[in-house]
Amino acid sequence: MKLAFLCHPVTDLKKSLIYYRDTLGFEEAWREGDHTIALRLPGTDVQLMIENDEPELGPGGIFIVDSVDEYYEHHQEKLHFIKTPCDIPPGRYAIYQDDSENLIRIIDLSRER
Repeated sequence: MKLAFLCHPVTDLKKSLIYYRDTLGFEEAWREGDHTIALRLPGTDVQLMIENDEPELGPGGIFIVDSVDEYYEHHQEKLHFIKTPCDIPPGRYAIYQDDSENLIRIIDLSRER
């Protein structure tokens, strides 16, 4: 498992983009449709993803795993998954919570291989 980026759900994507880009100096790294923008902290590989796709969910890390489906299969009895594996443009995606209800999002890049 490797940290890919941090996820911050927002209610107003355009307003949030202006804040992170113009106020904090983040640089746009990529977009997915009209609901997701990734921003890079200048001079680093650190990325922050803002999205209005799941605003009811809190912030958390997004971690890359080899296979979301295999990870889910091996951990579904031990972890509290709030979103079971589903398709996303680069691969598969799921979310589980730790004991303090912090979100841990996992993705694989199976569609990019």
